[in-house]
Amino acid sequence: MKITDIETFIVGTPDGAPGGRYFLFVKLTTDGGVTGWGEAYGASFGPKVMAAAIEDVAARHLAGHDPHNVEAFFRRCYSSGFTQRPDLSMMGCYSALEMACWDIIGKEAGKPVHALIGGRVHEALRSYTYLYPATGSIYPDETSGRTVYNDPDLAAENALHWVEQGFTAVKFDPAGPYTIYDPHQPLLTDIERSAAMMKAVRAAVGTRADILFGTHGQFTPSGAARMAKAIEPYDPLWFEEPVPPDMPEAMAEFARKTSIPVATGERLTTKYEFARLLALGAAQIVQPDLGRSGGILEGKKIAAIAEVHHSLVAPHCYCGPVAAAANIQLAASCPNFLILEAIKDWGGFHADLLKVPLTLENGYTVIPETPGLGIEIDEAVARANPYDGPHLHLGMAEKPVQS
Repeated sequence: MKITDIETFIVGTPDGAPGGRYFLFVKLTTDGGVTGWGEAYGASFGPKVMAAAIEDVAARHLAGHDPHNVEAFFRRCYSSGFTQRPDLSMMGCYSALEMACWDIIGKEAGKPVHALIGGRVHEALRSYTYLYPATGSIYPDETSGRTVYNDPDLAAENALHWVEQGFTAVKFDPAGPYTIYDPHQPLLTDIERSAAMMKAVRAAVGTRADILFGTHGQFTPSGAARMAKAIEPYDPLWFEEPVPPDMPEAMAEFARKTSIPVATGERLTTKYEFARLLALGAAQIVQPDLGRSGGILEGKKIAAIAEVHHSLVAPHCYCGPVAAAANIQLAASCPNFLILEAIKDWGGFHADLLKVPLTLENGYTVIPETPGLGIEIDEAVARANPYDGPHLHLGMAEKPVQS
């Protein structure tokens, strides 16, 4: 069996829909006509550049090879151009192609991927969602500026909505702006608002749900510690990415200052970066995003390193349904799995893109038993929603925070 064809899809998301401005899919085809789907969580370059990079990586390192040989494919990509070090953009390309290979491997074997990487150890996967509004845009109301991230009453109301839908955990990030100049000390107003938001959500959900406190690496270790002290009374399950991801030593410094478990990993790639993080005691919960961290087998290795350190795995997902499907396959096979990031209830555009949508039952994502990743992209929908804009998948504010 050999890979003979590759096609990339840049799929635009509807205005206001969660998951980023677009999804970047790849479709591989073998000489036997078997297809596999992958997705890149690559945000450093524009989508056309990333699509071209995926095609280049496939042509150099995958075309004509057997998709079963994932380890050799990893080494060719990891060492490409005399690098042999973690490279976010290369690993975004590799990750998409690798999960597409696993989709093919599973289909050829007639087995779901989780059955091929250790077997299923969970009946279903406990899941959480951000406090996305049940309907409408995630962006501020033009008149009032109120959102579920700055208004305690809206946050509490929204959290209760999702808990009543069956979720046992919800996440939000009320801690203020994150910029290209971070880390910074949190403003007192940011600390006050965060504590008020946590208090309101805890009062609304009681002990029915965990609260996940999300930040985006914007604070110094001491600044994150000040924020943590204010929210500790409301017993969050984790404090996510308290400091930037480039210095795990700084994250370890913060971890020693708080009783709140530290979660991080969406901006890390390969087992090497996660191993360093864990060896320093910088995180108790790792959040690999399989569209960036190295795909499914590398995700399994990251989970194994975390297991050695008695740390837990909570796969990150802020992209489309293919990477989500890969997360599900990995999580199903991990004994140290904690919780899965869902985007609402997997409905909306995520469901539209799939021939058979992902499903949630009482706050748990159902694990597909069909071969491969367990999903198939509806190509008609993907082709009908191209993205041709200049923007990146995600971005950061470009002005520093002023005290």
